[in-house]
Amino acid sequence: MTTYRTLDGLAVAGKRVLVRADLNVPLRDGRITDLTRLERLSTTIAELAGKGAKVIILSHFDRPNGQRVAAMSLRPVAEALGAVLARPVGFVDDCIGDHVAAAVAAMANGDVIVLENTRFHDGEEANDRALAALIALQGDLFVNDAFSAAHRAHATTEALARLLPSYAGRLMQAELDALNAALGTPQRPVGAIVGGSKVSTKLDLLTNLITKVDVLVIGGAMANTFLAAQGAELGKSLQEPSLHATARQIMHDAQAAGCTILLPSDFVVSTVFAANPPTRIVPADAVPTDCMALDLGPASIDAIIAAVHKLKTLIWNGPLGAFETKPFDTATMRLAAAVATATKAGLISVAGGGDTVAALKQAGITEQLTYVSSAGGAFLEWMEGKTLPGVAALAA
Repeated sequence: MTTYRTLDGLAVAGKRVLVRADLNVPLRDGRITDLTRLERLSTTIAELAGKGAKVIILSHFDRPNGQRVAAMSLRPVAEALGAVLARPVGFVDDCIGDHVAAAVAAMANGDVIVLENTRFHDGEEANDRALAALIALQGDLFVNDAFSAAHRAHATTEALARLLPSYAGRLMQAELDALNAALGTPQRPVGAIVGGSKVSTKLDLLTNLITKVDVLVIGGAMANTFLAAQGAELGKSLQEPSLHATARQIMHDAQAAGCTILLPSDFVVSTVFAANPPTRIVPADAVPTDCMALDLGPASIDAIIAAVHKLKTLIWNGPLGAFETKPFDTATMRLAAAVATATKAGLISVAGGGDTVAALKQAGITEQLTYVSSAGGAFLEWMEGKTLPGVAALAA
C-alpha cells in the first residue's frame, strides 16, 4: 500500500493550515438537509484548531462554471459548520485576493474560517497552477480531507498539494485505511456486492473486482444482463442486450481468476413498477413476458446471506433491487441486516456509493458497518483500481 502523510505528530501551532474539505452538502430552500459531511469533517478541524492552528477551509459547492452564483455561496454552509463545531467560524467572500490575506492575517491561533466557493474561479476545475499558487500564499501547510473530491485533478485537490507540505486529514485517512482493508490487503475470503441498474456504468468496476475478490455478488437490474446473456427469459425487465457478449466475457474471466460470481436464482416480479402492486416470485430465468424483475426473491437473498457469513471482508456498492419503492426493498433490507450482524461477529464491511448509503440509512444500520464511505465517484474509481490525483499528491 502507498503510504500517506497524516496529521500524526504534525506541529501546527501558529501555522496557517489550508484544509480542502467537501462542503458540497444538500441544500434546500437555504437549509442544509444532511449534516453528515460537516460532522465527519469536524474531527480534523477540531484537532487542528485545538492544537493552535489557524484553520482556513477551502471547498467547492455545486457547479457555478467559473461564475459567481449567489445561490452557490458557502456562507450558509460556514454558519452550519460553526453550529456543528460549536465554535465561531468566519467567512470570506473569495478564496484569493487582498481581503482574504487580510482576514487570514487577523486570525488568532485556533480560529477557523471558510473561504468562498473555489469554483467561482474557472481555474479550479482546470487545475490551474496559477490559481493554486495564489491560494497557497495564505497557507503554511495543506491538509486534504476531501476524499470525495480526490478523483478530480483540480487546483485545490491536486495542484495545491504540490505547492505546500501536504497531509491527509482524518476523514481522508479513514477512507484510505478502510479501502485498503477492503481491497488492498484484505482478510480472506473477501467478497463484493455490486448492484445498480446498468452494467455499462460499472464495467471497469466489475473487471477490477474479479481479480481482487473471491466472491462477487451481482444484483439489481445489472444482474438481468448477465442472466439474459445466458439465455434467461427476462420479460420486460431492464437489461442491456448490447452487453451480453461483455457479460459472458466477464463470467469467463472471473472463472479464470478463481472468482465465483453469484447471480440471482429467483425474482420478485410485477407487471407495473409502482408502490405495493400485485407481485409474484418466479425463477430468475423465467420472467413472464408481461412482467419485470424488481427485486431479488427469497432464495436469492438466502444464498447471498449464506455467502456473506463465510466472508472475512466485504465491500458493497449498489442495492439489490428497486429499494426506494416498497415492497422492492425487501432483499436490500434483509441483506443490510445480515451484514450488520456479520460485522458484529467480526466481518470487515465497507460500503459506499450514493444509493448504497441511502439504502443503509433506510435500514438504520449505517453505524453498524465497519466503514461507510461518504464519497461517491471517488469511492467508485478507487474500487475500479484507478489512481486518484488528490490521493497521489499526498504520497509520502
